[in-house]
Amino acid sequence: MSEKTNYKEALNNSIFKVIQQAASLLQIDSYVIGGFVRDFLLKRGIAKDIDIVAIGSGIELAQKVASLLPHKPKVQVFKTYGTAMLRTDDIEIEFVGARKESYNKESRNPVVENGTLNDDQNRRDFTINALALSLSEHNFGKLLDPFNGKVHLSEQLIKTPLNPNVTYSDDPLRMMRAIRFATQLNFKIEAASLQAISKNKERIKIITKERIVDELHKIMNSSKPSIGFLLLEETGLLHYILPELVALKGVDEVEGQLHKDNFYHTLEVVDNIAKTTDNLWLRWAALLHDIGKAPTKKFSKKVGWTFHGHEFVGSKMVYQLFKRLKMPLNDKMKFVQKMVRMSSRPIVIADDKTTDSAVRRLVFDAGNNIEDLMTLCEADITTKNPKKFKKYHHNFKIVRNKIVEVEERDKIRNFQPPITGEEIMNTFNLKPCKEIGVIKESIKEAILDGIISNNYNEAKALMLKKGVELGLTPNEPLN
Repeated sequence: MSEKTNYKEALNNSIFKVIQQAASLLQIDSYVIGGFVRDFLLKRGIAKDIDIVAIGSGIELAQKVASLLPHKPKVQVFKTYGTAMLRTDDIEIEFVGARKESYNKESRNPVVENGTLNDDQNRRDFTINALALSLSEHNFGKLLDPFNGKVHLSEQLIKTPLNPNVTYSDDPLRMMRAIRFATQLNFKIEAASLQAISKNKERIKIITKERIVDELHKIMNSSKPSIGFLLLEETGLLHYILPELVALKGVDEVEGQLHKDNFYHTLEVVDNIAKTTDNLWLRWAALLHDIGKAPTKKFSKKVGWTFHGHEFVGSKMVYQLFKRLKMPLNDKMKFVQKMVRMSSRPIVIADDKTTDSAVRRLVFDAGNNIEDLMTLCEADITTKNPKKFKKYHHNFKIVRNKIVEVEERDKIRNFQPPITGEEIMNTFNLKPCKEIGVIKESIKEAILDGIISNNYNEAKALMLKKGVELGLTPNEPLN
């Protein structure tokens, strides 16, 4: 980072001149602070959200800015927090009055008093987020960096402005934010700061699940999520947030037989899938795909270590985990459950002896999620043996080709059997009964097994045959 940085380049947008004018009319100073300045110095592009600190009322400054803009944007006021927000073009700007804060042990919500810019920078979570650029006319574009945040950016270091024990104890969410920034930016957390996170880890219990999950999502959406999860585990935070993952850690040995460390394997899978998809919930499926292995782990002399039924057990655990973390218990959760439950299915059939029947069943059960399932299974290949790695990917290619071939021919994805329950009732003069379900299931199974094609005539012939086998009398004579 050059010492000759022209900070005014960050302030080219005309909105900053409008803020300067509004602050001048109110006779107060104003500064752009935090992520906008940090990302400019990191050359990450100009951020679309901007934080403005006013040495005075942030709400009044927001309202004055809105009055000076031609389109008079609506100002959202949050009196409880003394903040205001407006949108102009595609930029979101939040205004807050400079303040100092004090905390009690039972809450991360501080007691707030008016303060100076220095007070406001003191309360920031990290030195790299305390950087400010002046918007005042006499020193427009001047960098105010009381904690050497610019140096820490060049050193790729996450460090708190004040004593990290105080910083993290006051607001334990900052522990998650430290790890999230380390993950997103690929920075190191300063040693004293990392120790302070470990020391204060229990304080995470006062943070709402929603705020924790928001940080987890940001870690999951990063290019290498394992950085964050390794830090969460190292500091002990993971035990309080995702104990199901911690339970996967470690290798047991019985009679010289070992199993792989499923915690580190899981993180490899998540990193692999992060290279191929931005789908947050598919990434969650990768993170949770093996959580059923801890409760199902068994050893027998005949076969060694086994994890029988871990996919089914894991899919059940997904619901409990989502519920505990107050994550959505809707289609997103069901998708993750489905991916976890089916995570071994393509692996079982991935070889050159793959049958059409096995592929038809896979496509039928996966439905529109077949591509996501294949992506997950390919990410699950973490072997360091080049021959095995090549072989597994070759076999998955066979399965993918088979899926295309079977789909084109049999139209299995999300198919409904060609014969409806109503037609079965009419054909055999039935009221609702179990025989209808038996006939429908027989038709479905016959199509999936390739005994009949997925068409009406063959399905109808089987319906009549099966009905007679069940002792039913059709309305029309059999051919």
